[in-house]
Amino acid sequence: MDAETRIRTDAAELVESDRRFRGIDPEALPIEVWGPGFGPLVHLILGQQVSIEAADAMYSNLQQRLGTVEPAGLLDLDDQTMQACGFTRMKAGYARALAEACLDGFDLEDLSDRSDAEVVNALVQLRGIGPWTAECYLLFCLGRRDVFPAGDLGLRVGIKELGGLPSEPTDSETAQLAQAWAPRRTAAAYLVWQGYLERRNRAGSVPYQPAASRVR
Repeated sequence: MDAETRIRTDAAELVESDRRFRGIDPEALPIEVWGPGFGPLVHLILGQQVSIEAADAMYSNLQQRLGTVEPAGLLDLDDQTMQACGFTRMKAGYARALAEACLDGFDLEDLSDRSDAEVVNALVQLRGIGPWTAECYLLFCLGRRDVFPAGDLGLRVGIKELGGLPSEPTDSETAQLAQAWAPRRTAAAYLVWQGYLERRNRAGSVPYQPAASRVR
């Protein structure tokens, strides 16, 4: 069973077992597994604190410039070109630092064979990569089954609404609440996102942004 099918199967089981998800169609979830590598992680850097629609547009601009997004090609781009693609100065610095790390031997492909904790621990050593970006790499790029990016704003608000909580939970509180969905937390994340979007008439995309108060 491939990763997307497994996540969708998990989502169907959660819809049956958790009444809070009733009414969400697992087949309608916008599940994405991009695969590992430099380009997908740059895509996530672009996605920090913006919607996935904005990140997709910026990454498309970068692909139009480079074709295949690879470290050496990205380092050849000047500041003006990076800005035209949609990079802020800070995100351009993060992407360039990642490119330099990869050219110096940091092996993103090797992370595919490591545990979730090992992947996160390796990625957060890189400039501009925090827990949210590392956990989204597990979810979107590696298609891991049991990941819930607790620092994600959409997930935190979605859990508040799902549970009728009086206030938005903190990162740690969100992670604790998500434990109830283990080992299917990736599917739960998609379901929480979908509910969040449906309540805002935005179904079909993923909110895809960390809480703005935290550096990722």
